[in-house]
Amino acid sequence: MTATILVTGGAGYIGSHTCVELLQKDYDVIVLDNLSNSSPEALRRVEKITGKSVTFVEGDVRDRNILRELFGRYTFDSVIHFAGLKAVGESCQIPLDYYDNNVSGTVILAQEMAAHGVFNLVFSSSATVYGDPASLPIREDFPLSATNPYGRSKLIIEEILGDLYKSDNRWNVALLRYFNPAGAHKSGLIGEDPNDIPNNLMPYISQVAIGLREKLSIFGSDYPTEDGTGVRDYIHVVDLAKGHACAIEKLRTGCGLKAWNLGVGNGHSVLQMVAAFEKASEKPVPYQLVERRPGDIAACWADPALAKQDLNWVAEKGLTEIMADAWRWQSTNPKGYRD
Repeated sequence: MTATILVTGGAGYIGSHTCVELLQKDYDVIVLDNLSNSSPEALRRVEKITGKSVTFVEGDVRDRNILRELFGRYTFDSVIHFAGLKAVGESCQIPLDYYDNNVSGTVILAQEMAAHGVFNLVFSSSATVYGDPASLPIREDFPLSATNPYGRSKLIIEEILGDLYKSDNRWNVALLRYFNPAGAHKSGLIGEDPNDIPNNLMPYISQVAIGLREKLSIFGSDYPTEDGTGVRDYIHVVDLAKGHACAIEKLRTGCGLKAWNLGVGNGHSVLQMVAAFEKASEKPVPYQLVERRPGDIAACWADPALAKQDLNWVAEKGLTEIMADAWRWQSTNPKGYRD
């Protein structure tokens, strides 16, 4: 029998790419998304890529009535929980919105899952739960902390899910700590399409290259890194999506609660990313160096060995492919899904 997966926030950037991977593995996919930073067009394109249909329900994960209706109508094998706010800078300005969306949303979702006998959850966590790490690369057993409300919301949720598992070991929970997703599906049909000014580096670079924005602002040029700009572990979004499909399979073996890093295992600076994108797109990306952003750290990259060992997952795509795919998406969809 085909298993049915509920994907909250499934019309978003990582969510839509994960839907492709799930459909290609013959799961039935139901998406719940409030469209606050996503587009239903993404799901139409997911269907085009896969030749399979997605059931889309517009609604907020904090709406118990919608959740009860969904859990009453479908028998879910597992839930992948992406829905939430995700901008570091914005979280410092509107922290309560982040705690409400991210923390309250997860609590309500978990309550409704338990009430309907669904105990398999993949949670979209973040490398921000490691705070400013004392050493690199980062392993899952490193101390956890947060330098901003976004990261703290993810850390609080991880702790809540840990308490939940201790109280009831019917739960199987995969805490997937992402590093920096980038790139797009090779078809050019789906990619990162922020509704407003991009918070992530790659869509900002792409929008400058296509002429939508005048120049890139690079936050901080005095970090203790090779060229003074921040260093991050950039993982291709398709590799990241495949990690979720691997996690679903792991949950079905009864793994309990466990955290895994999803990253490549090396870092690139902002200036290296700009240079690589210019090479791939053959377009200039003018930039200015500005003050550091509150809540940002100097460098961050993963030790992904545990995911390879437990999930049989490894990132396969490198920086060249990230850049080529990001540019194909942006150049064929200059205004994203609004084209």
